[in-house]
Amino acid sequence: MESKKVEVSAENLASSIGRQEICFDDITPTQARGLAAILDWKDTQQISGDILPAPWHWLYFLPTPKSSEIDIDGHPKRGGFLPLISLPRRMWAGSRINFIAPICIGDSTRRLSTIKDIKIKNGKSGQLVIVTVLHEIYVINNKDNAEANSECLAISEEQDIVYRDAAPSAAANASPSPKPAPVPAKPQWSDTINVDAVMLFRYSALTFNGHRIHYDYKYAVEEEGYGGLVVHGPLTATLLLDLLRKKLPNESVKTFSFRGIRPITDTGPLKIEGRQEGRVVLLWALDCSGALAMDAQATLI
Repeated sequence: MESKKVEVSAENLASSIGRQEICFDDITPTQARGLAAILDWKDTQQISGDILPAPWHWLYFLPTPKSSEIDIDGHPKRGGFLPLISLPRRMWAGSRINFIAPICIGDSTRRLSTIKDIKIKNGKSGQLVIVTVLHEIYVINNKDNAEANSECLAISEEQDIVYRDAAPSAAANASPSPKPAPVPAKPQWSDTINVDAVMLFRYSALTFNGHRIHYDYKYAVEEEGYGGLVVHGPLTATLLLDLLRKKLPNESVKTFSFRGIRPITDTGPLKIEGRQEGRVVLLWALDCSGALAMDAQATLI
């Protein structure tokens, strides 16, 4: 795909700040069972009443656009709740989450989404637009008695959605950075995940994510310039928190944040590492070249 310069105007986007959307969803066990299977949990039978692990709320409130509303990249066509931004590549680059109260399987929930900020940046890779969306998820109590309904704020999350110029070539996008960022600390825990096309397809299906970079190799390489199929950012973040769960099974997460540093592809094993420092847990992911690809941090209750 040839890179075409697209100019984005801050004035045109400013009116989108403050826009809101409300969604409702039931925390059904089917989605949780699916993720437990992908993560290779010994017990995949999530039942009603179990507390939903962090950050499994990403399995819910999924956009379900009609087939006629899908763009060439597999994403929903631009417009709607998110601002209309013409830059061709878009991705979920990071989140900052507060886990305030538990959400249990079987709960009915409401999510209030607000476009909090929009920033335009210019860098070596071209123009970037960062849209920050605040999601607030409430558990609806007394759902069988409409007159007695009350709500409890359970999760507050800021998500950064990044729009980018097209990559000039696969080689330019896949080549290693000259100076990879250093890992945050000496690892206390380390695990290797063999991410493959089947795992990526199953996660895409579970989250109703049609973005072709995760399952269409030809599109990912020839059109968007990646070196292979791209590992979902939230899947990598989920793997990091699953590492924390394995090492600290009796702890609960109070806050979690992550930021993607460079794309991870299925061209080699993914390494996830972490280290506990008091009530803070540092977590990170390394791509198959050993470069830092995701940096994350959790605080414990």
